[in-house]
Amino acid sequence: MRSRRILVALGVAVGLLVAGCGSDGPDPAAQRTAETPAGAPSGATPSAPAGAAPSSGHGTGQPRATTSAPPLRAGEELRRVAMPAGYLPRAPNGATDDYRCFLLDPKVTRDSFVTGYDVVPGDVSVVHHVILYRVPADKVRLARAQDARTPGDGWTCFGGTGIEQQGASLDDAPWVGAWAPGGTARLLDADLGIPVEKGSRIVLQVHYNLLHGAKPDRTAVDLRLSTSSRLSPLETVLYPAPVELPCRDGRSGRLCDREAALWDVGARFGRRAAATVAGLQLLCNGSFEPEPGPTQSCTRTVGEAATVRSAAGHMHLLGSSIRIELNAGTATARTLLDVEQWDFDDQAARRVRPTKVRPGDRITVTCTHDQAWRDRLPALQGVPDRYVVWGEGTTDEMCLGILGVTR
Repeated sequence: MRSRRILVALGVAVGLLVAGCGSDGPDPAAQRTAETPAGAPSGATPSAPAGAAPSSGHGTGQPRATTSAPPLRAGEELRRVAMPAGYLPRAPNGATDDYRCFLLDPKVTRDSFVTGYDVVPGDVSVVHHVILYRVPADKVRLARAQDARTPGDGWTCFGGTGIEQQGASLDDAPWVGAWAPGGTARLLDADLGIPVEKGSRIVLQVHYNLLHGAKPDRTAVDLRLSTSSRLSPLETVLYPAPVELPCRDGRSGRLCDREAALWDVGARFGRRAAATVAGLQLLCNGSFEPEPGPTQSCTRTVGEAATVRSAAGHMHLLGSSIRIELNAGTATARTLLDVEQWDFDDQAARRVRPTKVRPGDRITVTCTHDQAWRDRLPALQGVPDRYVVWGEGTTDEMCLGILGVTR
């Protein structure tokens, strides 16, 4: 129950390619735009000599090279779902981030599996990330009611979809897939599929970053669907850790105070956002008392046997490294993911050699963030130092490990 409450607080509104147990397939879209958001230059560290300047925003807006779509496999069909119309993002409360959810109908008439997908951002200069959530048939009424409460298409959805009665937990998040910087078409391994039952809907959650202004967007998704009975259901397990990054020595300002920074996060994203920070401390450290520092970790005990098939990590622009370990510090230790030099432009999931985990095993995620990136990234120019905690915004931070598993 505690992991369920924490997930409701987290919302896990993060951009990452969770369902990544497969190859990066060629881009099936006939026309696509560049995916070059700002972030840590690949292979560089904050203390490294300055090289070529990183990109200044979330995408250059220039067309990228196109390729033909990989052929459909036996039993697959392609289904496109898209936002009903262009949406002009609007950031509330003086912030620079807008999270918007759209209820889409993939017209699933039989129990099926998603075996691949390609998220097609309408305008990568404002789209920070996209997450696809499945809504089972018995919860569609709740999703429609959520949509009806807000005029126009979609609804504001900081911290998840707002359809709380879906009953998700950290150990089985209701994700279908996602797009983040570095993302291309995803094709799951031939034995895997993400289950979607007859009559299900999809919630398309788009995080818009408006640091450089708002532009209309109409994002779409190409889903590969199969009704094969030979596929193993793929589930998503989330491993969040706190972020408690103080201002640098010699830097000052109102938001260098942790309490002021918490109030600011709450003002921009709602009371739930501030509660998330406390919830992560309780989940990971057993108390609400933080231990500030650049490196934070969280260890959770496995409750149900599974086989790990993929691993991914998610941080924002101040991230430097992320690691996911199984039974760290023991004779059976295994590294599932080790990104020593974080690249915001490459958040794709990595295949993991099928690895069994059993009840009682322990999985640890560890992240390191560095305020020094503020001096190198154009996207952070003019953004003053602050005490950084977990937050939904592009200039806030996250630490999240993601495993794709079969049971």
